[in-house]
Amino acid sequence: MASTTTTRMGTAGGTGPGGGPGGAGSGPGGALTSSLSGTGATSSLTGTLNKKKKPFLGMPAPLGYVPGLGRGATGFTTRSDIGPARDANDPVDDRHAPPGKRTVGDQMKKNQADDDDEDLNDTNYDEFNGYAGSLFSSGPYEKDDEEADAIYAALDKRMDERRKDRREQREKEEIEKYRMERPKIQQQFSDLKRKLAEVTEEEWLSIPEVGDARNKRQRNPRYEKLTPVPDSFFAKHLQSGENHTSVDPRQSQFGGLNSPFPGGLNTPYPGGMTPGLMTPGTGELDMRKIGQARNTLMDMRLSQVSDSVSGQTVVDPKGYLTDLNSMIPTHGGDINDIKKARLLLKSVRETNPHHPPAWIASARLEEVTGKLQVARNLIMKGTEMCPKSEDVWLEAARLQPGDTAKVVVAQAVRHLPQSVRIYIRAAELETDIRAKKRVLRKALENISKSVRLWKAAVELEEPEDARIMLSRAVECCPTSVELWLALARLETYENARRVLNKARENIPTDRHIWITAAKLEEANGNTQMVEKIIDRAITSLRANGVEINREQWIQDAEECDKAGSVATCQAIIRAVIGIGIEEEDCKHTWMEDAESCIAHGALECARAIYAHSLQVFPSKKSVWLRAAYFEKNHGTRESLEALLQRAVAHCPKAEVLWLMGAKSKWLAGDVPAARSILALAFQANPNSEEIWLAAVKLESENNEYERARRLLAKARSSAPTARVFMKSVKLEWVLGNIEAALDLCAEALKHYEDFPKLWMMRGQIEEQTENADRAREAYNQGLKKCPQSIPLWLLLSQLEEKAGQLTRARAILEKSRLKNQEAPELWLESVRLEYRAGLKNISNTLMARALQKCPNSGILWSEAIFLEARPQRKTKSVDALKKCEHDPHVLLAVAKLFWSERKITKAREWFLRTVKIDPDLGDAWAFFYKFELQHGTEEQQEEVKKRCENAEPRHGELWCAESKHVLNWQKKIGELLIIVASKLKNTF
Repeated sequence: MASTTTTRMGTAGGTGPGGGPGGAGSGPGGALTSSLSGTGATSSLTGTLNKKKKPFLGMPAPLGYVPGLGRGATGFTTRSDIGPARDANDPVDDRHAPPGKRTVGDQMKKNQADDDDEDLNDTNYDEFNGYAGSLFSSGPYEKDDEEADAIYAALDKRMDERRKDRREQREKEEIEKYRMERPKIQQQFSDLKRKLAEVTEEEWLSIPEVGDARNKRQRNPRYEKLTPVPDSFFAKHLQSGENHTSVDPRQSQFGGLNSPFPGGLNTPYPGGMTPGLMTPGTGELDMRKIGQARNTLMDMRLSQVSDSVSGQTVVDPKGYLTDLNSMIPTHGGDINDIKKARLLLKSVRETNPHHPPAWIASARLEEVTGKLQVARNLIMKGTEMCPKSEDVWLEAARLQPGDTAKVVVAQAVRHLPQSVRIYIRAAELETDIRAKKRVLRKALENISKSVRLWKAAVELEEPEDARIMLSRAVECCPTSVELWLALARLETYENARRVLNKARENIPTDRHIWITAAKLEEANGNTQMVEKIIDRAITSLRANGVEINREQWIQDAEECDKAGSVATCQAIIRAVIGIGIEEEDCKHTWMEDAESCIAHGALECARAIYAHSLQVFPSKKSVWLRAAYFEKNHGTRESLEALLQRAVAHCPKAEVLWLMGAKSKWLAGDVPAARSILALAFQANPNSEEIWLAAVKLESENNEYERARRLLAKARSSAPTARVFMKSVKLEWVLGNIEAALDLCAEALKHYEDFPKLWMMRGQIEEQTENADRAREAYNQGLKKCPQSIPLWLLLSQLEEKAGQLTRARAILEKSRLKNQEAPELWLESVRLEYRAGLKNISNTLMARALQKCPNSGILWSEAIFLEARPQRKTKSVDALKKCEHDPHVLLAVAKLFWSERKITKAREWFLRTVKIDPDLGDAWAFFYKFELQHGTEEQQEEVKKRCENAEPRHGELWCAESKHVLNWQKKIGELLIIVASKLKNTF
């Protein structure tokens, strides 16, 4: 009793549930409960509960408060509280504990090691840092200690955050460098993994296994050879009269006289044992009849599997014995699913035998499982149960072989004499044209209103007979537009007009009849009637309540354009182009319609839309420009010049129209006409820079250098601009007048010192004269005035590199990147500088930084692809395409990658894609031409050259290096293409 009472005390005030502030015997509440239980008086309990609640109830206990300590209730712990004692070798509860912590003894050792006193030996003391460990780790850990630790932790965290970005960046660069030097095996084989998507199922299955664990006898089994017994063997032994009292067990097992295999003399198949094989009473065997029986059996076997839906054999009778696949079912489903489906369909048929889809589904199920005869039997039973179902009869005709199908269709016609589909099926089953005609004519006798039957019958007739039949057809089916139009096409001009008039009377709401009438008049030369017919069509259709759908009429116009009816298509466009469009949307909508027609190949429709737009908006420069570009790309030179003459008359201030007209005359070789056009342009635009420069170019291209100089001098005095001065310097430079060019450049820089091209030209002229110091000075002065000019930075860097000052060139590029942080050209030049210096690791690191700064730069990604080793290039190209899917530089790099792998077809496709996306990129045309020179035909080479001349590229690193060279200033596009392609090297 004493121990029990003490244990209850311990539980109330010690480590039990009352140990906390809110337990049964804890805090002030616990003391109140204990005093109440000590008195035992009911009246006292009631009085206490009715008193006002104390203010300290519900508040947290003060620090250091131990429940029951004041009255000596300290409590104790028994074995039942902590569980049984455990041996040192017992495993701990955590099954996944690391080594050294898996037993109770290991855990105790660790706890003892943790509880050891601090090592205060002199060897553990440092003059600067003090003791290595904590001197007071074993002391009590109080609230102020916790606050101090929190403050230090916050300080440490703050200090750590100050260096966090720099540390993380350094760690990231180290990891990238490490991964670049030592790539994972997974990265090395990533391109091979991608190729697994191209492996076919046959190639995968043909991969040999790693090994075979079977023994030699299992790997190379000896199959017993079975040789059929010849007929002479039986004849010989029958004649000798030998008797055997036993049978060889192997003979009974492998094809004896009574065997389960087909081909034995006594087989389960019918017809195997025919009468007459053994002549009674003589004991002689008739070999001829044995051969006949064998042939009969084989013919029957072949006939069982040779029937198909189309009536043709599905197996080769000669190769039957070797073609075992002919007996394999064609369905791929589970046999249990087929049984369930069969059971469900049987239930449907029995529940509702007059439901046609049940019979059709049942027959198709059996057909899929290879039971063709069962399917035929089911569908024929379906025709008995559903004789009025068209679908059941058609399915029965499909499943039956040729002649039987005709019988089935004949029965179907008797039950359904008004079914068009059954007659069409009957005509399809006939192989002779006359029989087809006979079937269709019989069908038309019963169903004279069927347009489908009339069309099928007319298609089989000759033109004259077809015309007679169509005359009857339109009488029976007066609402069929197709029949009326077909008859009109077969009639003469006059009769066709009458036919179309009748068609309009019978079908006043169809637009195709009116359009056909317009095409008919155009085909017979009455083009003045075309416009009237289309206008009357719009009026008549509206009167009959037909809504004029603009898109449908434009599609009809495109079809007329493709059919060669130009006047009709133009009349339709003029009639419907403005229907249903608000006035403010007209220009935008019409331009979109013209682009759509061009995309669909309807050029006359587009020309008509532009002509109508110019009538409505004669003073809109943008419309004239679109029309001019359309004529330039799809029209003739005469049509372009005629359009431009009208354009400059309406828009005399549009310089580009004057220039296009002058250029067209110049390209045609008519230089005086081009001069006269520019003279008129000067009158309309007195001080236009573009017209001045065009006149200068015209004279310089025709070797009239003095006239060009005079024009430029006049332009500098009347309309001085930076470009005019630049062209003046360029003319003197290319003509070899270096001093005059430098003087003009110095004069120009006095007025236009913020024009970077003048500084570039000055530096390049000094470089040409081998005066590197003055060139460097020019570039530096230019950069002070134009620090955002990327080409100036590149020219200065390249000048220092040529002089052997690699460090200075590197410093210039770093300075340029600080002022132009997101300029990919500067990053690219930095990478190439390190690569040319032989520092490939540094160039790779720079490329990684460049791609971080400019992640969508195509020129950087294209360079990064070829910085990689060959196995990693394809992976890099995939990453590049994800970032820059439509960048021409990336597409060009991919094309070069395929070229390097000798994948000619793919490389050509990617070259075509590149020049289509950006035809202004000269580098792409040069690589494409070089590619065709190596792998293409002469026609393909000429095609690339012609397309390049039409595109007139102006940009590209390699292209500009040659096109802007002073020695190539008069070269045409085709000549430049050959020069650039000849200087390309397959370094990739």
